[in-house]
Amino acid sequence: MTAPAPVPAPEPAPEPAPVRLLVCDDHAVVRAGLLALLASAPGIEVVGEASSGEEAIALATKLHPDVVLMDLQLGEGIDGVEATRRITASPDGGHVLVLTTYDTDADITRAIAAGATGYLLKAERPEELFAAIHAAALGRPALSPPIASRVMAQMRAPVPQLTDREQDILAQLAQGLGNREIARALFISEATVKTHLGRIYAKLGVDTRAGAVATAKERRLLR
Repeated sequence: MTAPAPVPAPEPAPEPAPVRLLVCDDHAVVRAGLLALLASAPGIEVVGEASSGEEAIALATKLHPDVVLMDLQLGEGIDGVEATRRITASPDGGHVLVLTTYDTDADITRAIAAGATGYLLKAERPEELFAAIHAAALGRPALSPPIASRVMAQMRAPVPQLTDREQDILAQLAQGLGNREIARALFISEATVKTHLGRIYAKLGVDTRAGAVATAKERRLLR
């Protein structure tokens, strides 16, 4: 009786392609630290680094990364939120994962509205960062636990949506500036300041300058 032919062993599954990552941070020391850390990350390949929002947009268009690791505050030029908006609007820009020290409700809301897939704080452990990058590459949301809690709180009690100009005026209020000083600082008229203040009061449900500042701090609206 003829022995049955041996069954060939199945070929091993091919290794998945590494996540192509672009890092954007305006601090050279921070970028160097991230690059050193990511060099040990399994399945992640850093394909470029940028020091500004404009540079990140140009490199994302050129390199087609899967994920852009984006800081929010980028010095001069456009900030991380605007860079995120432009990158995610491009078909080749990739997903954006915010990595920042800023955790105000205003920053979180703006970044997510701009198209960010995830939002992480720089205090996270390396393993959490690596996992978030892989999740972002698949289009899955990745949030630091404190950020996830805040997002849930926002859903239960929506945060007042202040315009950029209202945010600017609120920040000046928090510094104790009067209408004339705010107008000079922002190159607008006092009448315009008063109009914006009225809208800020209405959105925050207050009727005084002190009440606006106190509510903004309580609800973490100040940038």
